[in-house]
Amino acid sequence: MNYQETLDWMFAQLPMYQRQGKTAFKKDLTNILAFSKALNHPEKKFKSIHVGGTNGKGSTSHMLASILQEAGYKVGLYTSPHLKNFTERIRINGKEISKRKVSSFITKHKNFLETQKLSFFEMTVGLAFDFFANEKVDIAIIEVGLGGRLDSTNIITPEVSVITNIGYDHMQFLGETLPEIAFEKAGIIKENTPVVIGEQQEEVVHVFKNKATACHATITFASDFNYDYKTDLLGDYQKSNLKTAITAIHQLKGFTIAENHIKEGLLKVAKNTKLKGRWQILQERPKIICDTAHNKEGLQIVMSQLKKESFQNLQIVLGVVNDKKLEDVLPLFPKAATYYFCKPNIPRGLCQKELQQKALSFGLKGSEFDSVNKALKTAIKNSSVKDCIFVGGSTFVVAEVI
Repeated sequence: MNYQETLDWMFAQLPMYQRQGKTAFKKDLTNILAFSKALNHPEKKFKSIHVGGTNGKGSTSHMLASILQEAGYKVGLYTSPHLKNFTERIRINGKEISKRKVSSFITKHKNFLETQKLSFFEMTVGLAFDFFANEKVDIAIIEVGLGGRLDSTNIITPEVSVITNIGYDHMQFLGETLPEIAFEKAGIIKENTPVVIGEQQEEVVHVFKNKATACHATITFASDFNYDYKTDLLGDYQKSNLKTAITAIHQLKGFTIAENHIKEGLLKVAKNTKLKGRWQILQERPKIICDTAHNKEGLQIVMSQLKKESFQNLQIVLGVVNDKKLEDVLPLFPKAATYYFCKPNIPRGLCQKELQQKALSFGLKGSEFDSVNKALKTAIKNSSVKDCIFVGGSTFVVAEVI
């Protein structure tokens, strides 16, 4: 199979959460453990940092990778979902895995994958771990896919576990309350392994402390510290992610990381790791900003950031997935804006007409479009050079504009 045929086959095997949602979610590590055994346990052949949490885990993972790259290490980085290309999920020192390696790996293990009925995510985790082991990375930053305790990535024994924060997202899988969600996220805390919690949230702090105590794990709260560093990643919310990344680096043993490595690494995150979609400015005059924030806590922060922008008129290109609790997120958006409602091009995308109708009940007015591209083109056409256009609501909306 060539690369495109390989991807088509992977996407077709079993439901894929990124595209289809709840039906693709599997609360079980049996498959990934079986695959790991078939691959001769690649996750045991490299050191790692495991990064979970509701918001900020992607940015924090990229910050950690950038710092370690600046220190001269060969750094693997596994993140999800991808924005444009599948190969974005698996990188070493910012370079994506080759399409050839993806094809050859899947072809080689195709019989096992079919027989065992592995999910898209399980296949991808196996591919990433095998690639990092074969390439002999010094360390890999592994971002949790969904939850933590039963996530396919949770077969590693990391040097440090990181949990950024807890918010309301994916409740249909992780629980309806913050402590329930925190319990799932806390599943990445391992025996005698330091854990860094990004934010000390009163409702869930006991969940993390209890789990850390049970695992004899040293627990550190990044929010207790103040650091005088800056990052090239825009958006005020990166201050919290920056604290979490630096605190995790301080907990990492056996690696030589100087102050200048931290400083330079934080200033070169986008350059070193190719991170996109986080308060990314696509153009000026009119200013177009996109951000992948998609849950209540993430959007609260992004909307606060948007209020700090100077503009004549605000245009918002908005699309969401169909399992989003609209009554939680729509009230966060400003009424003083013109909306361009659209459907991201995935099966999980919410119909633009339904979004428009629901938004109207929250005082958000605008037109509907059957594609993100049409919505953005119309927003640009209707804008003066002094206006601001924000594109967001879903990772998949942002993926179509960058």
